[in-house]
Amino acid sequence: MPPLPPPSDRVLARRRAIGRQIRDARLAAARTQEDVALRAEMDRASYVRIEQGQASPLLDTLIRIADALGVPLAHLVRDE
Repeated sequence: MPPLPPPSDRVLARRRAIGRQIRDARLAAARTQEDVALRAEMDRASYVRIEQGQASPLLDTLIRIADALGVPLAHLVRDE
């Protein structure tokens, strides 16, 4: 199976936007990155990469983050 092509600029921009929405939800909930990562059952470094838009999380991971923040999943991935 050939390697996947790199993500397009549009996809990278959307990934960063989702990361910002996750960060904003975390700050609104007054939680630390460590706290959210623990609640989402993941390591802090992986969480930080998602929040910074550097990683592309699985849907299951996004669901766990939304649950950890107490917000609907749609809140984290809505178009700005």
